[in-house]
Amino acid sequence: MKRKVKDSVFTSLFSDRRYLFELCKALHPEDMDATPDDISNVTIHNVLTDGMYNDLGFLLKDRLVILVEAQSTWSENIVVRALLYLVKTYNAYFKQHRQNVYGSKRVKLPRPELYVIYTGTRKECPAYLSLKETFFPDGDSALDVRAKVLYDGSRGDIINQYVTFVHVLTEQTRLHGRTAKAIEETIRICQDEDVLKEYLAARRQELSDYIWDMTDEEIEEEYWNNRLEEELEKNTAAVTQSVSAEKARDTALKMLERGTMPIEDIAYYAGLPVEEVRRLSHLQLA
Repeated sequence: MKRKVKDSVFTSLFSDRRYLFELCKALHPEDMDATPDDISNVTIHNVLTDGMYNDLGFLLKDRLVILVEAQSTWSENIVVRALLYLVKTYNAYFKQHRQNVYGSKRVKLPRPELYVIYTGTRKECPAYLSLKETFFPDGDSALDVRAKVLYDGSRGDIINQYVTFVHVLTEQTRLHGRTAKAIEETIRICQDEDVLKEYLAARRQELSDYIWDMTDEEIEEEYWNNRLEEELEKNTAAVTQSVSAEKARDTALKMLERGTMPIEDIAYYAGLPVEEVRRLSHLQLA
């Protein structure tokens, strides 16, 4: 099984205008006048280079620019990437519409909406990720970017179906490993539950061909590449967790130095246990 199969399904699913329109309706059910022809795909792709690319971007009637990222691993850095994607998308939009940002005439700027579809197992579920609140919590910032985090859609809509697919695939991979059995069971269960039914039915043979049309050498190479990616992800997650914890402690120490806030409030804003803040307070006094 591809290591990035969830990403591949997301990209493939919404490259189809029919499913992209369903996503648009799920995000904006109040827009009754929208049609598939009102949507323009502006996803950033790089074919010949290793430059920046995002999961999905589209324009709705030149009024909205909507960027969507799918994440099974939690990372606050996604809001930084969202900012970079947005800037690059706007730059391409200005070039396409021959707008001059250096001129005196005000440019036309589609309103941005940023979304993260999170399919992991994190228990804390913030409604938004904010660049300012995440990276500059102790002071003013000239810039903020807010991405709405979606954990599930409305029952039966395309967001709900994609999230359900990922959860089923995760469970079947846990039971059967990264095998053909896991994919076959995922497709069977999803079709029984009417989840991405037509999409998966059309790609059943494609998925099977990918698994079985590999030589033993290719399978072994893919296995070790996957193992390497898993180790890199674990190491990256460990480093990120360590940096986040250090950042939280620094924040708590700064608030303790001011001496104007109860320990319980400091613990809340810093995201630390009360006992840890008390320990830091005792160390500071010592």
